[in-house]
Amino acid sequence: MTNITTARRSNTAWLMQQFLQQRISEGAPPKGLEQEFAALLQVSPSMLSQIKSSRPIGDKLARQIESLCGQPAGWLDGAHAEAAGPDEAEERFLALAREAWRAANATRKRELLRQMRHPPG
Repeated sequence: MTNITTARRSNTAWLMQQFLQQRISEGAPPKGLEQEFAALLQVSPSMLSQIKSSRPIGDKLARQIESLCGQPAGWLDGAHAEAAGPDEAEERFLALAREAWRAANATRKRELLRQMRHPPG
């Protein structure tokens, strides 16, 4: 059984990671995205920093985070495979994708994004 404090912190970190990845893939600059995530959660950047490090997430805040991030009530309290992080094969894919992205010019980056959003077949 997962400790609820640990589960809530881990799941919030996963939600933040997903948010950051989404915004960056949309072309947003990384600077300021944590503050943007804090605003989405309707908490101060200072509160988000405390949550990331040591502050327990109470029931009211947990339900607020779930609601604002499109998760069902109670989701933050459980262990989730997707929040555990990528497996080895996914890590290899991500490394290859990162390499392709970094080597690409602006036109190729747009094409890579298009392919990811609308895969063939």
